[in-house]
Amino acid sequence: MAGSRSVVIAALIANGAIAILKFGAFLLTGSAAMLSETYHSISDTGNQVFLLIGIRYGAREADRRHPFGYGKAQFFYSFLVSVFLFGIAGWESVKHGYSKLTEGGHAVEATAPELLGYQIEPVYVSYAVLLGAIAFESYAFAKAYRVMSDQIDEHNWSGFREAFRKTSDVTTLTALTEDTIALSGAGIALLGIFLSRQTGNEAFDAAAALLIGLMLMGFAVALAWENKRLLLGESLPKEDERRLREIVADGTGVREIVDFRTVLFGTDRVLVAADVAFEPDLDTDEMDERITAIEETLVAADESVKKVYIEPETRA
Repeated sequence: MAGSRSVVIAALIANGAIAILKFGAFLLTGSAAMLSETYHSISDTGNQVFLLIGIRYGAREADRRHPFGYGKAQFFYSFLVSVFLFGIAGWESVKHGYSKLTEGGHAVEATAPELLGYQIEPVYVSYAVLLGAIAFESYAFAKAYRVMSDQIDEHNWSGFREAFRKTSDVTTLTALTEDTIALSGAGIALLGIFLSRQTGNEAFDAAAALLIGLMLMGFAVALAWENKRLLLGESLPKEDERRLREIVADGTGVREIVDFRTVLFGTDRVLVAADVAFEPDLDTDEMDERITAIEETLVAADESVKKVYIEPETRA
């Protein structure tokens, strides 16, 4: 949890500062790509606020209305992030880039500002802002990358592709996704502005804006899909569930497992429920001891297991 919070705070600071700089550069250059990047950074800044709310809300203790706690709040707010990423940053970027392409218009630059008595061409302001954005986003990306890499090592996942499908830490996943898009978007914008500058053809700038928007929308859909599986109550991956099932099956006095289920109810918060047939000659006290031993073994085997419910089957 602490790792997720630090990742989000780093991204929030970086995106807030970058959004202001990008908007200033857009006012100087009129660049479609720079406006797309402004939308992107504003959206990312708001998204980090949502993620922080999710972390804070999800950490609340269980109560009568929410007996399993508020852990799924992080899934909900991460889903909101994907919607805003698609609707604000993605759609607005696509719309603006397409409009510039079809109109065939040219970017209008303001009067070159002065710095220490020297005239500075606005396009160089764009270059400086985008290079600065790449530097800041690289820092935020490195932090999110490190946290996700630690999770991959902890769970013995094959890589980021498997982590994307299996992780329940949607906060870090969302921050890593945003940082990846931000780095790619800044690079695309820089290339589009540079090509427009060199060729005098503003179509490169407009195409960069359109491409950034399409990329944002694609990632937003993928992120929404990953959050959907957790909001609907997904079970643990097969291999993790099999390992827990074997622990129950190996329990003293267990004849067979009639039913076995797991469900994620928060980031690294798993509920295990099992219907277990015990040896018929066990009395009530002995059965209670066996159940307690199995529960303790499950919790010790996987620190994400927070709730265990074992129902003894009495049928012959």
